[in-house]
Amino acid sequence: MTARTADNAVRLLIVGPPGAGKGTQATGLARAYGVPAISTGDIFRSNIKNGTDLGLKVQSIIESGSLVPDSLTNELVRDRIAQDDCNGGFLLDGYPRTVEQVDFLTDHLGASGAAIDAVVRLIVDTEVVVDRLRNRAVKEGRVDDTETVIRNRLDVYARETEPIVAIYGDRGVLVDVDGEGRVDEVAKRILDSLAEQGVRR
Repeated sequence: MTARTADNAVRLLIVGPPGAGKGTQATGLARAYGVPAISTGDIFRSNIKNGTDLGLKVQSIIESGSLVPDSLTNELVRDRIAQDDCNGGFLLDGYPRTVEQVDFLTDHLGASGAAIDAVVRLIVDTEVVVDRLRNRAVKEGRVDDTETVIRNRLDVYARETEPIVAIYGDRGVLVDVDGEGRVDEVAKRILDSLAEQGVRR
């Protein structure tokens, strides 16, 4: 498809517990809609790897399985979505994760008359998620995916992130999608569900 402009911008979120497949689906979904996929987790890990000031601030936080403070995450997202490639919209993966971040994003977009068009929630069984994360830890050597941290991350998600789903549900933009199965099967479910929601490619 042709590049999007501010006139036909589409702003999407993808949410779900760690290991639900958000990163994998975000890449294809962003491509389908012609917008950049923005993963706060990837940006944080890149900064850690490169030893930046931000990386040093968040390394111990991420490795313990806790969430990076809202102030740091909000600053990161605000600066990223202000870049030119986001003029036609964006897909956020891993943000917002708290009610405070939802409020910040809503106010920030609202200041220019914009809003989130749809929130894709991937539904995956807890034990499936744990198995996926264990396998990923082995394959990628990710130090932030130990057994203890996996359980903690799921607890953090349930406690702090699931409440945002209710907010977007009340706004009528939540799209629930079964996240289990082959990657292409899940991708088709997402695109079909968004089309039903009225989000056009």
